[in-house]
Amino acid sequence: GNIRSALIVAATLPLSALATFIIMWQVGLSANLMSLGGLAISLGMIVDAAIIQVENVQRHLSEANTSKHRLHVILEAVLEVRKPSLFGELIIAITFIPIMNLQGMEGKMFAPLAFTVVIALLSSLILSIFVIPVLCSFVLKAGEEKESFIVRCLKVGYLPVLRWALWHRMLVVSVALGLLIASLSLFPFLGTEFIPTLDEGSLAPQVIRLPSISLTESIEIEKEVQKALLKFPEVETVVSTMGTPDIAMDPMGPNVSDPVVILKPRNQWKTVRTKAELVEKMREELEKIPGVAYNITQPIALRVDELISGVKSQLAIKLFGDDLEVLREKAQEIARVISTIKGIKDLRVEQTSGQPYLTLNINRREIARYGINVADIQETIETAIGGKVATMVFEGEKRFAILVRFPEDRRNSEKTIGNIYLKAANGAYIPLEQLAKIAVLEGPVQISREDVKRRIVVECNVEGRDIGSFVAEGQEKIRRQVEIPSGYYITWGGAFENQQRAMRRLMVIVPLTIGLIFFLLFSAFNSLRYASLIIMNLPFALIGGIFSLWLAGLYLSVPASVGFIALFGVAVLNGLVLVSYINNLYAEGFSVEDAIVTGCERRLRPVLMTALVAILGLTPFLFATGPGSEIQKPLATVVIGGLITSTLLTLIVLPIFYRWFGEKEEV
Repeated sequence: GNIRSALIVAATLPLSALATFIIMWQVGLSANLMSLGGLAISLGMIVDAAIIQVENVQRHLSEANTSKHRLHVILEAVLEVRKPSLFGELIIAITFIPIMNLQGMEGKMFAPLAFTVVIALLSSLILSIFVIPVLCSFVLKAGEEKESFIVRCLKVGYLPVLRWALWHRMLVVSVALGLLIASLSLFPFLGTEFIPTLDEGSLAPQVIRLPSISLTESIEIEKEVQKALLKFPEVETVVSTMGTPDIAMDPMGPNVSDPVVILKPRNQWKTVRTKAELVEKMREELEKIPGVAYNITQPIALRVDELISGVKSQLAIKLFGDDLEVLREKAQEIARVISTIKGIKDLRVEQTSGQPYLTLNINRREIARYGINVADIQETIETAIGGKVATMVFEGEKRFAILVRFPEDRRNSEKTIGNIYLKAANGAYIPLEQLAKIAVLEGPVQISREDVKRRIVVECNVEGRDIGSFVAEGQEKIRRQVEIPSGYYITWGGAFENQQRAMRRLMVIVPLTIGLIFFLLFSAFNSLRYASLIIMNLPFALIGGIFSLWLAGLYLSVPASVGFIALFGVAVLNGLVLVSYINNLYAEGFSVEDAIVTGCERRLRPVLMTALVAILGLTPFLFATGPGSEIQKPLATVVIGGLITSTLLTLIVLPIFYRWFGEKEEV
């Protein structure tokens, strides 16, 4: 209700942002997408201390006795809320410690966000101590209107509800506990994933052919694949890569290719509305090409999946053992079992056989009759078929190896190879077919190893459901339907592995952080009772976060977990501000009920403002559609939904608990 107060609070944003960028530059923290996202997330938090101080100063100036000097009134008002706002900001910063301790890919992604938020909070804290009181002394005046029409209307509606709740405590607490239980019961149905899939604006339908295919045939099939993809008007262009480049960063055989499909902007799409529909239609079109398997993903996601699990799919079921044939048979069994699970796409077993090998079984008795050594035969075959360097040619500083071998028509079949002659000890020339049995047999394409063990991979993508429930169902079906021999074992890799590692770490760090918050609350109040009272506010903050995720159809992911952690900090701050002021009124001689009603009335405005500013700061993330918005949306959804219910329960349920605590003290 005061433009001067609004200007002071608004000035906190650019000052804190400038201080944050300076500190980030000094500590070497780069300004990337996640660190800038952390600054955006903290916009609603860095003004909390300023809101609390400016609101209290404005109220004191409006109620001040004219005999008191204005600076003295401002100092009293600032000191009155200095302790709760200081501890509140520190507690919010502490809640981000678990995010800083994440490891692996999740740590690289979210640690910059956490560091940025903490730096921004500490910057705003320093400003609230040294700058905000000075601005208040220059800008605010005594006797100005302290409340707007909206705040007065809110109080008219809030105070009767508060008094009714204080008289019907058991009913209100029962409803709150019922909501908490209902939200916790939804938790198992949320589904879990590492991070939401990012829309890169392009696709990467990896094409896998038979290992024995020639390069010429592989190129012809690739042309058919490109023609099939270019039929869609949503596709702008298709570029394919095949084989191994000069710098072998991504070695592949001629039977595997990685087409990159560049899509047009969404407003130019004609036949489909969503990317999922487009991918499904592409699958139907590509399946018309025989002898080919596909793994449709996105270029960056494909590389990330390969870095995580060693395969280019979202999920990798790795079977370890010694015998390649047993590994192949059991992998096929696993593939048949998980093919029945809802949501599976692009199922494929790693190709371990099918490579043709030219085999020569030398008859040692026969070569002994002619006085021919095994080494002579091996050297002849190596030179005739594979080629051998005969000499070097120099051109200036350049040199070139001269490779000699038989013409192709003399080495392209078993018969022609059998007609290669070797010189016997008596000078006679003997055809190779008389000295060895020549055959073309199928053998392994590759032998993959991990942790010094042979392994084969069953890989797939998951669409239309969360990876966590898919893995749980798959593990149960494999355990019941596939018999794994002794000495063989299965591990699950991919993004699911990262999500589980992050959750396990958070389950250890978050309780320790809550314990540290409890210690700070105890230091602020010097009372276990009031520290416990505010900590009791944390479970109720979960209600809105869980319900909002469920209503939005989002999964519990690492970004959503970050949102819950940020939500805890704001919930503790609001509870700290409210309880500390009620304590001050109680210490001044107010009865417990009068202290509760008066304290809630006077702290209604700052509590609502801190929550509303945080909500408004995160609202753009809900409607963002650019790159990275998929990660920000679960975080914003959790914080906004949680703040709505947390603020309401802080203003209604927390006073009830305080009343019970106060009655015990009076007794």
